This record gives sequence, C-alpha cells and structure tokens, in this order.
Amino acid sequence: MDDLLKLDQAHVWHPYGPMPGTQEPLLVESAEGVRLRLADGRELIDGMSSWWAAIHGYRHPVLDEAVRAQVGRMSHVMFGGLTHEPAIRLAARLVELTRMDHVFLCDSGSVSVEVAIKMCLQYWRSQGRPEKRRLLTWRGGYHGDTFNPMSVCDPDGGMHALWRGVLPEQVFADAPPVSLETSYVQHLSDLIEEHASELAAVIVEPVVQGAGGMRFHDPRYLHVLRELCLTHDVLLVFDEIATGFGRTGELFGMDHAGISPDVLCVGKALTGGYMTMAAALCTSRVADGISRGEVPVLAHGPTFMGNPLAAAVSLASIELLLSQDWQCEVRRIEQGLHAGLAPARELPGVADVRVLGAIGVVQLDHQVDMARATKAAVDAGVWLRPFRDLIYTMPPYVSTDDDVAAICQAVIAAAS
Repeated sequence: MDDLLKLDQAHVWHPYGPMPGTQEPLLVESAEGVRLRLADGRELIDGMSSWWAAIHGYRHPVLDEAVRAQVGRMSHVMFGGLTHEPAIRLAARLVELTRMDHVFLCDSGSVSVEVAIKMCLQYWRSQGRPEKRRLLTWRGGYHGDTFNPMSVCDPDGGMHALWRGVLPEQVFADAPPVSLETSYVQHLSDLIEEHASELAAVIVEPVVQGAGGMRFHDPRYLHVLRELCLTHDVLLVFDEIATGFGRTGELFGMDHAGISPDVLCVGKALTGGYMTMAAALCTSRVADGISRGEVPVLAHGPTFMGNPLAAAVSLASIELLLSQDWQCEVRRIEQGLHAGLAPARELPGVADVRVLGAIGVVQLDHQVDMARATKAAVDAGVWLRPFRDLIYTMPPYVSTDDDVAAICQAVIAAAS
C-alpha cells in the first residue's frame, strides 16, 4: 500500500491538486453498495455518489450484468459510418424522457457543453447570423473545465478567473435569488433584450447550481428564460449534467417547471457511475437549422462517441431507475437530510443549511479547512469532499435511513 501511494504522489496528477501531491489520498481497494473499502481495511459510506454519478451505488447486479453482456459482444466500435443497438436504444429512450428530438452522444459532461455551445453557434451561422456568438448565463454557475464551458462558469468564483482575457467574454446576469422576484425578472429581461442581437444562447443549470455554489432557485425562472428567449430569438440551453436522473426530486430539473429547452446536456448519473458518457440533445429546429447551413453537418466527432459499453450500462441504469419508485426513495433521503442536518443550524460559523431532493448542503461563513473537514468526516465513517465554503452530500439513492443519518452526522462533524 505504501509503495502504491508513493507512486501516486510522484506521478499521478489528481483533480484540482498540485504536482507532486501534497495531501495523501485514500487508497480504495473495492466498493459495494454505498461503501468504499479502503486498502487499510476501513469502510466509508460514500456521501458523494462519486461526484454525483453512482446513484445506484457500486457493484449493482443489474448494471454489472449489462457490462458483462456487452463485453461479450463488443466493447467499442467507431461511430462514424457505423452504429449499434445500445446507442440506438439509449438515444430513443432519452428522446422519450426529455421531449427532445435528437441525441449527440459524447465523452463527458464538459464535452457535452462544448457540443451544445457548438450547436448553438453553428445554428446561427447557418441562418446567416454569425454575429450571434455570445452566451448569457447567471453568476454562480458551473458547466465544466474545458474552455467554452469555463467561459460560462462563474467569472469570479473558483479557479476560472485565472483564464480571464483568454476565454470568450460572455454576458453574466446576477445570480438567481432563491424565490421569484419581480426586480430580478426585469434584470433578466433587460439584459437579454440589450444583447439579443449578439446572443446565440442562454445557458443555465435548472433549479440547482452545482459546483458553482450548490445554490437553489425558483423553477419559475425557467419559464421566464423560456419566454424571453422566444421573444428575442435566442436559443435556450439547460445543463442537467448534475441535476438529471432524479437528483432534485424530479427526473430532470426542468420538470419542476414543465418546460423544455432548445438544447439539453446530460451526464454524470447517465451511466450510474460505471463509465464516462454524456449527451447533448436538441430540438428539430436546431438540427434542421444546422443541416441547411453552408457546412450541413455538426462539426464534432469524439473517438469514443457512442461507446457500446457506456451506452449499454446507461440504458440499464435508466431502466433500473424507472423500474422502481425512485421518487419515493429520493423523498425519503430528502426527509432524512432535513432531519439530520437541522442541528447544523446551531453551529458557530454556519451561514445556511439547505436541502432539495437528495442534496444536502451546509454553507459556512468562511472557507472550509478542507483537510480537517475531510478527516472529521472520514473519522465519522463517511467520505465527503467539501469545497470553498460548502460541506455537502449527494448520497446514492440506495442509501438506507441509517446511512443517511450517518452521512448527516459526518457533515456536522466536518462543519464543526
């Protein structure tokens, strides 16, 4: 174990970390259900669903079998000029669930946002309006770490401010308030009207802003954006990479408002955490517009696009979710998070406690001491990854009431 960790520190560059590493990561030997088994024999409840993806936990027999069965057929085949059943059936199921029309399968959430942006830009170029090339979003958002997605992340928070002057300059509204406010609706209206001639699209995370700050907002703002985009001839993009597949209590965040965008991004829980895959979906209007352009194809084609293994396990994960009363399970977790995190309101240094669906957040009035907070959670038997001023959890949907209670105790220990 020590030799492995020394090799890790010397050669493996971990996300958002220095090289060589300064903090020793925990070495995971195996995982099953909601528990991570460490090489030193300890077990931790995963309060993060492996960055919000492993909604069914680990080694689920249905998903394991889907992977085994597909490996027996083929693990990969190029998608250019070829197709296969897992990708076709997955695309058809996504269309049915999202009310969209067309599906572009890609490698990761960031890439799906890149594709979505490219769809919007290419659409307007095909309409003879190349000046419509900027994007509008609201502050506090997060859309990924590649360049175009970084340009619509919060311009001041996180690390993306490092690239100011390099990234495309987008249009930013103020962060959305928790409740519907007339003054904020007017703010959105004024900003979109002012920039309509140069806006290709508005892009937001519906209902929950994820890694930009774990903030919640009134679903009626989605209606406002839909109407404003229609009025001013601007495309609307919803980034459901974090909110999709039940996390907020509805299958998709947009379902809280009952509306659809022009382009939709999904990822993370799409495969149940088994593989990397995401998708950018669009309406026929967008696809037809691109197809009538000077370049009548979407200029994008990842090597592993439509990977059969990822497509097969994605379809199995979706069907597994829909085969059970997942809403009841998410509501059960929501109730457990409400009860278990309530004592955190009394802790010194806690600014807010909020819960929506299977998302629980404790926000501090200062930056988290990440190393100490993580150790406190681990000592309580739970894996959490705090960031900035937030200690939060997104448990797998298969977490028991006892698991959720233990996760809450770990969040409180970390906040303390």
